[in-house]
Amino acid sequence: MCENNYSLYATAKTLSCEQKEKNVFLLAIQVSSKIVPTPGQFYLLRAKKTGVLLSRPISVYHAQFANPANEFVRVEFLILKKGIGTAELCDLSEDDEIDVLGPVGNSFPSPKIVSDFSGRSNIQNPTVAIIGGGIGIAPVAGFAATLPAKTYDFYAGFKSGSYGLDYVDPKTLYVTTDDGSVGIKGMLPEVISVRSIQQKGYSDVYACGPEPLLEYVHTICKQAKVQCWLSLEKRMACGVGACLGCSIATKEGNKRCCKDGPVFNGSILEFPISAPKKSVLAVNKSKNSADIDLSCNIAGVQLENPVIAASGTFGYGTEYSDVIDVNRLGGICSKGLTLEARSGNTGVRLHETPSGLINSIGLENPGIPHFIEHELPLMQSLTPVTIINLSGSSIDTYVEGAQLLDKAVKANINSQTIIELNISCPNVKAGGMSFGLDPKIAAEVTTEVRKATTLPLMVKLSPNAPDLVGVAMAVRKAGADAISLVNTFQSMAIDVEKGIPVFDNITAGLAGPAIRPIAVRMVYDVCKAMNSLPENERIPIIGLGGIRTWQDALEFIMAGATAVQVGTATFAEPDCMIKIVDGLYSYMQRKGFSSLSDFRGCVIH
Repeated sequence: MCENNYSLYATAKTLSCEQKEKNVFLLAIQVSSKIVPTPGQFYLLRAKKTGVLLSRPISVYHAQFANPANEFVRVEFLILKKGIGTAELCDLSEDDEIDVLGPVGNSFPSPKIVSDFSGRSNIQNPTVAIIGGGIGIAPVAGFAATLPAKTYDFYAGFKSGSYGLDYVDPKTLYVTTDDGSVGIKGMLPEVISVRSIQQKGYSDVYACGPEPLLEYVHTICKQAKVQCWLSLEKRMACGVGACLGCSIATKEGNKRCCKDGPVFNGSILEFPISAPKKSVLAVNKSKNSADIDLSCNIAGVQLENPVIAASGTFGYGTEYSDVIDVNRLGGICSKGLTLEARSGNTGVRLHETPSGLINSIGLENPGIPHFIEHELPLMQSLTPVTIINLSGSSIDTYVEGAQLLDKAVKANINSQTIIELNISCPNVKAGGMSFGLDPKIAAEVTTEVRKATTLPLMVKLSPNAPDLVGVAMAVRKAGADAISLVNTFQSMAIDVEKGIPVFDNITAGLAGPAIRPIAVRMVYDVCKAMNSLPENERIPIIGLGGIRTWQDALEFIMAGATAVQVGTATFAEPDCMIKIVDGLYSYMQRKGFSSLSDFRGCVIH
């Protein structure tokens, strides 16, 4: 009978976390366990207070029992602070809790010659070479510490400085740094080669580091006819061999990096392990930063930058004027407006969900006549382009609303204003999304509104449409000057204590970071279809859905979007749109881009 004790998964306590080099930290934890990891194994680590879903696989640097009863293990890790997950681990303080799964993975096999070194000293010719590059120093240093002193040579390569050498005691230590700050200036090939392996008579080589280094070690060992053991790194989810997300191709078929590795016999490996994708971006670093132009054009209307406050999240712009400099935005979309005033939906209107927000506001608004008299002048007084979100319960109300807006906007000859035709709101029982699910009906309402106004007309589409590309092409043909997508996803939440739906309307609209990858794909699909048309028949696409950072905005632009709208993220971080504008500028400056067109749609083939 199999006995399950689930000892691999536990909550550990942080003992200390100290910075060793610029972005390298030494994390020490104490975990309740009777298992001490062996060299080469790793743990999946995730801070208890975290913003990430997946734990991060981190190799063991050093481990030992922490008490005489062998009930607790002290484990040390060297961590490169790189992304959100590792940043959280590097920011841990004493007594912070951390989720751990481990130790998992296999270990470095002991060299046969080690048994002959027991009790000996002054070894003339160590037959083991251990090689670590950058953060890859951790597992091989941990392995080296288990070997008798002076029985191996140790090679360590860094960009700058050095770390991870506390427990090694080699016959000879070779250190290289790219900048020459420690040891020999250069990279590891400066100190180890086919010739040096043969001259020193190594029988085994152990290595961990970036893939180019491992490929180099693999090559020289093969040429020198020497056995090598390589510790690989791969993105992981489960860490126990269940999900197959970390599989690599070998001469013996696919192997799981977490379960069959991370240490592999070099003879079964083929490089490159992961073929790098070549960049399609033409970088010109000679460009002067003064030449950077963030502006974009939507249906003849010029925006200073591509960042627009999305409808329903920013009021009419003035609400946030005491919080951020709203005049730095490219455009501001008004709250959704209908011909008549609306009080919106009853009951719960907001429900937070992991990485998202479900809303059931129900288009509460003062009505278009009130907006024209009170809110429109305030919006037009701001620098960003005014975008009026128009909704309705019938085609007639859409048309009448468009006529009123057309007349009011044209009374201000200096105003640059766009109408955003909302046929995608999921939170109303009549109108809204019902007009945007079918290409024929979407085209019909677009045609009638197009007749009612000569203002630039942008149509906002729903991701819930069965044929989103079909709807997009239909409204383009019907007279849309631009398209914005996607609006919220129809969703649901249930109060499990009461056993009833959270929202009175049962369903509501999901927004926030959770929808972004799907929204990017939908924007890509529509932009790709648009690019199949003759250039003079294409219209711009404005992308939205879960944008929080400048990197998120870049994804939409690279998928083909002319501009982006930011909504839910503003609630959590009111200045996020300003940061996006600054981030786009810095990115373009770093890459040498002069305009958004240098990379817009670069992933479309």
